[in-house]
Amino acid sequence: MKSNGGLMMQQEPLYITGHIHPDTDSVASAIGYAFLKRAMGIPAKACRLGNLNTETRYLLERFHFEEPELLEDARIQLQEMQLDHPVDLKAETTIFETLQLMQSGQGQGFGVTDENGVLIGIVTRSDISFVGLGDTALGIDLLKETPVENIVKTISGKLVYKDENRHINGKVSIVALTKNHVKNYDIQDRIVIIGDDTQAQCDLIRKGAGMLVMVWTKEVQPEVIELARHYHCQLVLSGHGSMNTSRYLYFSVPIGLIMTKKVVTFSDYELAEDVSRKMLKTRYRMYPVVNKKYQPIGYVTRYHMMNYTNKKIVMVDHNEFSQSVNGIEQAELVEVLDHHRICDFATSKPVSFRNEIVGSTATIVAKIFKENQIPIPKDLAGLLLGAVLSDTLKFQSPTTTQKDIEVANMLAAFASLDIDAFATDMFTVSSDISGKSVEQLVNTDIKYFEIRNQKLMISQVIIPCVDYVLGLDEEIEEELSKLVKQRGLDVCVGVFTSILENGSVFFASGHKKHWVEEAFPSYKNRHMVQKNILSRKNQIVPMLTDVITKS
Repeated sequence: MKSNGGLMMQQEPLYITGHIHPDTDSVASAIGYAFLKRAMGIPAKACRLGNLNTETRYLLERFHFEEPELLEDARIQLQEMQLDHPVDLKAETTIFETLQLMQSGQGQGFGVTDENGVLIGIVTRSDISFVGLGDTALGIDLLKETPVENIVKTISGKLVYKDENRHINGKVSIVALTKNHVKNYDIQDRIVIIGDDTQAQCDLIRKGAGMLVMVWTKEVQPEVIELARHYHCQLVLSGHGSMNTSRYLYFSVPIGLIMTKKVVTFSDYELAEDVSRKMLKTRYRMYPVVNKKYQPIGYVTRYHMMNYTNKKIVMVDHNEFSQSVNGIEQAELVEVLDHHRICDFATSKPVSFRNEIVGSTATIVAKIFKENQIPIPKDLAGLLLGAVLSDTLKFQSPTTTQKDIEVANMLAAFASLDIDAFATDMFTVSSDISGKSVEQLVNTDIKYFEIRNQKLMISQVIIPCVDYVLGLDEEIEEELSKLVKQRGLDVCVGVFTSILENGSVFFASGHKKHWVEEAFPSYKNRHMVQKNILSRKNQIVPMLTDVITKS
């Protein structure tokens, strides 16, 4: 028997996530805010919703942070729930031992596993009751297959003689305990319960008994043992009287003979809401939850399905469900921390919502540290500084505020960093697009917007200079066209931004791409830099919104 702890949590954590196309600000803000929550005694973990870009990976490595865990769904999986602990029994476990476990409160049913812990069946009270209350023939068939060791253990007995050439038919007889002849008993191949009567014991062996179970007997005579060897009759001393011995014999049956082999199981990664629907089609009391190796990690019941809640989510650097984790609508949304425009947003109950006019969510996170008088560790200060500089393009973006500059200087002091030197290092890494395909570039930092029922996606790529996209017009537009078809977009915009040249070059695809030309008149000249256009949030989206509104 083996008891394993399921994948259980003492307290449900807060999952703090950025958006589905993570940039440095969303990742660093999630990490920083999770750290702050933990410092306040709240279990929290930062998560990412997609692959990280080069800049973010560089900063994580530089400041010694692990890549956040990938969160694929806000709905809870079985492995994340407080499941009942699995008590794994082996096939050779007796009914008697199983009943003892049930009576001790360890469960009303148990999984049965092989030597590798793989589930091979399940045994419940119903299975055991069927043996006790069912047809006598069933008990006979089961006892016929029961090892003598099981019998000895169950009746608190002692094995006197074991014979490999056993001949037991599973039937049980209790022979009168007074001294008499046994000629009237049909005991061929039976298990015979007999008292301390040497002569009767010998007679029963000669008549073909398959096993003698001797009660109220302290010692077996040598002639009885010798005769048992000759006739291949097994000998057992019982620790009980005749009636209890006869009753306990059937409790010695190994559960492997009575277990249910066709078991309804659920995988540990299955969503609770899916499992709940599946349960409606069955009537079982409990269901094993198994891992990829088909090893049980716990048991789920209808009680669990009536009381589960989905993940608690904190959204940072976004406030649109379309940019958040899958299943966010079913999650318990606790808080939003953002610096973007507020879109159509509805929750089932009030949430904490903090939205500030600043250039970076990391600025807000750093301010909350200060408000709560919680010190920011050196490495975390460096990571948050990187996020502020990234989102504000080192204060060149029109989204930059005085608050961003003040926070950046504070973080630089905490991290012992020179802002100019640090920014140079960071942007050298982030603007290096060598070795990347056009597809990779376009999908690195892309966001979805819905404006006046029009569907847009805007990809922004930081490049060293405009020359990097010379000759790539067709490839870029092809990738944008793919996204238009895949997502059913009205327009998909590719923005290639050069910080050194203080502007951006635009590409577009979709039946409404003329919006881009109207918003940015120089669009027709593909390689003409749209000067001072650096911010997707504060410039590109508002300018496109004006055009769409007027159309």
